[in-house]
Amino acid sequence: MQPRKIPVRRCCGCGEGRPKKELVRVVRSPEGEVSLDLTGRKAGRGAYLCPNAACLAKAQKKKSLERALGQSIPPEVYEAMEAGLAKG
Repeated sequence: MQPRKIPVRRCCGCGEGRPKKELVRVVRSPEGEVSLDLTGRKAGRGAYLCPNAACLAKAQKKKSLERALGQSIPPEVYEAMEAGLAKG
């Protein structure tokens, strides 16, 4: 029997590949709403971040989340995500 492979995803902020369970998913819903997906189960296009504000700031500066999700993200959504990371 082969050992199970751990899914690895790349952080949009720092670019480091980490196990999926260590990262936070950011999702664009079919309606176009961008939010944090702390459960990892919401429907829609997803991108991953390390669970810290520094990686979110890097992703915002490089616009890597916008490219990954295929739409522009307003500053207030970034602020809401930062607050969500602080809580989560």
